[in-house]
Formats: sequence, C-alpha cells, structure tokens
Amino acid sequence: MLPIRHFLLLACLVFPQAVTAQQRSLSAFGVVLMHGKGGQPGSLIGDLAESLEAEGVKVVMPAMAWSGTRGQAAAYDVTYAQSLKAIDKSVAQLRRSGARRIVIAGQSLGANAAIAYAAQKPAGLVGVIALAPGHTPERMRQPEIQAAVARAYELVASGQGATRGVWPDVNVGQSFKVNGTAEAYFSFFDPNGLAVMPKTAGRLATPLLLVTGRSDPLLNAGRYIFDQAKPHAKSRYVEIDASHFNTPGKAKDDVVDWLKSL
Repeated sequence: MLPIRHFLLLACLVFPQAVTAQQRSLSAFGVVLMHGKGGQPGSLIGDLAESLEAEGVKVVMPAMAWSGTRGQAAAYDVTYAQSLKAIDKSVAQLRRSGARRIVIAGQSLGANAAIAYAAQKPAGLVGVIALAPGHTPERMRQPEIQAAVARAYELVASGQGATRGVWPDVNVGQSFKVNGTAEAYFSFFDPNGLAVMPKTAGRLATPLLLVTGRSDPLLNAGRYIFDQAKPHAKSRYVEIDASHFNTPGKAKDDVVDWLKSL
C-alpha cells in the first residue's frame, strides 16, 4: 500500500481541480453584511449576499439603526457606539451556525460601521470589507449640518443629550431631515468621533478590502481612507465601474476572490 503522503501527491496530480476547489472552499466563512443609510437588509446588498451564499459563505444582514425600515423617526435613537455593539449579536449568530472565520462588511454607512467595528479588534475577525464607504462627518461643510452638530454638542455637554429634535442629514448629496436625540445625532456627526473612517482605518489589525465605484462622488474619500489603514499583505483597494449604490452588486466577484485569497 502507498504511504499516505504518496497517495495525497497522486491525488493532486490526478484530480487538481478537486483539490483546488477544496483549498478555496469558503464554507468556514461568515460575513456580517450591513446596508447603507436609509437602506435595508437585502436591498442594495442582496445580490452580493446571494453570491456569497452560493460559495458556501454564511451571511447575516442585520437591520441597523439607520435602516429605512425603522422610519426616519428612529434614525438616531441610539448612538454610533451602541450601533457597533449591536453587531456582536450578528457575529454570535454566525458562530452558532458554524462559521469560524468572521468578516465584517457593509456598504456606505454600513462600510463605515464595518471599519469602526473591526478597529476595536474584536477577537476572531479575519477581515473587513468596505463597499462604497460613506458618511464622512469630518468632511461635511454644509452650514445647516455644522450648526446642528454644534447645537447637539451643546445639549450633550450640558447634560441634555436625551433631548429629541429634528436634525439635518445628507446621503450622497441628498439632504433630508431625521428625528432623534442630541446625543445619538452628535455621535454620528462628531468630526472627531467613531464615524471618522480615516481615523478608525488607522487602527485596523485585520486586512481590508475597500471597493469604490468610479462614478461615486466619494471616490476620492475611499482612496484616502484606504491609505490611512495599516499596511497589510492581504489588503486591497479596488476601483470598479459603478456608482455609490450599485457597487455591492458589481463588486461581488472581487469580494469572492478576496475571501478566497484569505
């Protein structure tokens, strides 16, 4: 009888495709995939989720605090830090389903949260995926938003952070109003806070895949965010022909290939 090492070598020679497929199996991966501002699970990120699941990846798409399904009245009822803490439940759900390699991913504000969550270095994360990263409080120059952030800060500093109000918001140049507490609103728009992606990207210990669309108004922000991240041999910056909103679907092959590279 052939020694086991000889048998394995023979298998590699005779069945190379089978061995390659086994080596590239993604069945051990679990991905938390978060939607953008005003979005919802399965909308703009649905095609990507299906592609991942077809590769054996376990996917959880939570409804985040900024979900359109909650209505604008609930947009800023929890702080940014509390929103990140809620991701723990999705990670636990993936682990219960048998996922051993956890990746945090998202589009737009979901990408923002993915970077910030991974920057806290939770145990067991193997990567973070930022698709068309959005919500850049350090770059918002609209007078209405700057005045609102200053007002929210005053309320928080005076112990009135629970005060509810109507606040200005913006999503890829589209202005609108939301309801929420001063504390929650300020936490999302603090120019020095957790939502500042260049800042949180600099604290990442895991590899980062950042994909931006060439038609995305935030294209330059994506490159800058990636450049602030700690260098990692597996990190990748990718530009594709896409807009801010259809980047997840058009990036599905890039995402799958990157996961296989891990």
